[in-house]
Amino acid sequence: MLVSEESSAVIAARVGTIAASPQAPANLIRAASRRMAASAIQLMVHENLAAVEATWRAFETEADCTAFQTFAWHDAWQRTIGDRSRARPAIVEGRDGGRLLFIMPLAVEPGVLARRLVWHASDLCDYNQPLLAADFFERVPAGRFAALWEEIGASIRSRHSLRYDVVILEGMPESIGGHDNPFRQLRVTPHSSSAYMMRIAGDWETFYRDKRSSATRRHDRSKRKRLAESGAVSFITAATACDAEITLDAFFAQKAASFATRGVPNFLARPGTRDFYRAVASDPSLSGVVHVSRLQVGGIAAAANLGMVFRGRYYHILASYDGGPISRFGPGTAHLHALIDYALQRGCSEFDFTVGDEPYKRDWCDQVTRLHDFRGAQTLRGSAVVTGARMASRVKRRIKHSPLLWRVFTAARLLTAPVRRRSHSIGSDTVDRAGDAGEGT
Repeated sequence: MLVSEESSAVIAARVGTIAASPQAPANLIRAASRRMAASAIQLMVHENLAAVEATWRAFETEADCTAFQTFAWHDAWQRTIGDRSRARPAIVEGRDGGRLLFIMPLAVEPGVLARRLVWHASDLCDYNQPLLAADFFERVPAGRFAALWEEIGASIRSRHSLRYDVVILEGMPESIGGHDNPFRQLRVTPHSSSAYMMRIAGDWETFYRDKRSSATRRHDRSKRKRLAESGAVSFITAATACDAEITLDAFFAQKAASFATRGVPNFLARPGTRDFYRAVASDPSLSGVVHVSRLQVGGIAAAANLGMVFRGRYYHILASYDGGPISRFGPGTAHLHALIDYALQRGCSEFDFTVGDEPYKRDWCDQVTRLHDFRGAQTLRGSAVVTGARMASRVKRRIKHSPLLWRVFTAARLLTAPVRRRSHSIGSDTVDRAGDAGEGT
């Protein structure tokens, strides 16, 4: 535990000494004052999620956060993936006068070249951010967060088991609770992808009529009619753990086939990933939050998804559809319509397609969320990693935002898919999670 009253007193004495000097530069005084303000916050670092569970679960009900910052999501990730990959939680509590101001779910992960400080469960969180109290921005005004972040880093590194070489914080939204994300006060760079959301209201038929053109609606009706010719069409929300398992099995099979066809690495094949989604789907504390559903056409699970409902927003996280003959009749589109209808019936006012620049999202959405990354070196070894990560990010973003380069990339990916599949079969589990997000709808 790091409680900073002592350091605050030391810094206060230094500020007084600096201010008393007639030669003291004004910028030096301001910098020392900002550091003193940051040090007034008491920090506590937890390496065990159980130690912070009660505090975290209570805080997530009132803090500014997304569904990806719920304790149950992170606890499941640590049990199924984090422990296997030797990721060590570094959950930071910040208190001001004993009152909880923030929780930052971080972790230290081993790497080939360097140990990395990352967002906890960042590979399966579409939005990576802290949980912030409603008055966080009043207590930590703009310009003071950088000093606070320095203190947080120092408190983590003070533990031998949590020392790291480099900071890699990716996929951070531009705002939290209507305010600029404080991490944007650091030297952030654009993430390779954006996130997409639309506002929803009323009943499905009215919303659908207002949102889509008459020509699009005629086309959808024609496909739905052809879909119904293959069997009775029904939208099924998994009501039991057994039903969720059936739906997830269909989803995993559909996604694997889709990835193989397109030459995309299957992130679901990584050790523990399927166990993670099964864990959150069966967690009683996430009942009513995690939503597993499928579009059944006769005896075929024609489409499947896993989403979350949290504070009036539906998060459309994973989706798939059957790639057989029935795919000609748009089961993914029909399932999406049913999901929007479901979100409306649940009282949601927002439908979040989360991360990924797929064209269909732009057709629906009226709000784009820019995401940001931060990378910083702590050691000489970390400097090399940061340089490589920045170059890779720029290349990825350039390819994704250039139609010509993207076509070349996807064609090359298809050509090399058999080689990658053979490599994967002998133990490689490296995947591009961002490249897979949101596909298959």
